[in-house]
Amino acid sequence: MNKILVIEDDFDIQELIKEFLNAQNYIVDVADDGLDGIRIFQDHEYDLILLDVMLPKMDGYQVCKMIRNESPSVPIIMLTALADEYDEIKGFDLGIDDYITKPFSFNILIKRVEAALRRANVNESDVIRFKEVALDRNGYTVLVGSEKIELTTKEFEILRSLLDNNGRVVTREALLDQAWGLEYLGDDRIVDTHIKNLRKKIGVPYIKTVKGIGYKFDE
Repeated sequence: MNKILVIEDDFDIQELIKEFLNAQNYIVDVADDGLDGIRIFQDHEYDLILLDVMLPKMDGYQVCKMIRNESPSVPIIMLTALADEYDEIKGFDLGIDDYITKPFSFNILIKRVEAALRRANVNESDVIRFKEVALDRNGYTVLVGSEKIELTTKEFEILRSLLDNNGRVVTREALLDQAWGLEYLGDDRIVDTHIKNLRKKIGVPYIKTVKGIGYKFDE
């Protein structure tokens, strides 16, 4: 059963959404304001977020940005009474998956939720995740939080190998084989240069050196 977080300050709308989603066998948690929504999101795992824009304490755009910093992929559907094109574009620029203008049909809401979950499930097997880092094997893209990181092909293959072996040491030789192929006969210290560049680009402290052996991706 999919678990959904509804961040909505209008109690009547909140209750109606929860009732409709429960009727479709979704597990639903609710939050009344932006700060509460962030706290609940950080304490649990969700398959989808329904997020109002006009919220007390912290608006939906700020909430969306914070969620995307922690989870690049959880589907976010924004609910709003703001029908201006600028507001929609602002939401999509922050990484939302869909945008529904109030008032809306609850039947349409359910269909949008189903579609967002289908897209997420199709893509999930292609993505390797560790904390805020997400690597898409097929799309050849890397996100840290909501920021797309531009990597060379060699850097991408090294990072993919480290993430595939999360927590385990990968030797320089294995990284060479992954990125350069078995025919490479040069100095294996070329890996060190690429690791240095990777660390600088992704900006997170998870690539650990195992002296004399290689590297691993770990906390």
